[in-house]
Amino acid sequence: MPYSYGVTARSQAAPDAVFAALAHAATWPRWSPIDSADVESGDPENRQEVGDTRIFRSGRSVSRERIVELIDNRRFVYDNVSGPFRSYRGTIDLAPMPGGGTHITWSATFNPKMPLSGGFWQWYLTRFMQRMADGLAAYADATDG
Repeated sequence: MPYSYGVTARSQAAPDAVFAALAHAATWPRWSPIDSADVESGDPENRQEVGDTRIFRSGRSVSRERIVELIDNRRFVYDNVSGPFRSYRGTIDLAPMPGGGTHITWSATFNPKMPLSGGFWQWYLTRFMQRMADGLAAYADATDG
């Protein structure tokens, strides 16, 4: 049975500023609970593209995520390719708000590897990803301009 979560945040920054933070792995530790970010066969300071795999570390936890879709200033989609999930697809949608700013929707569908752990992961990821979305919004606010 697939599980899902969805969180939202609002940034005063334009969608291009929010998207720029998403597309550069090196910024993620600046605005999220992630400790470090690398890119397989690439530089995390450069903009990542579809097919790039990023490696995020938080404490002892390591996550590998492959970018599967990018629509500039509108959508960022990734698959988690390691960790506790059989499948995991995350989507970050950006929508301009009337009067300026960006509405951020961060969602995912996933299937955990361990039976009966889906409810826990849904609870945990909803809270963790809300921190991610809020951090992204605040970072974009501070760097837009």
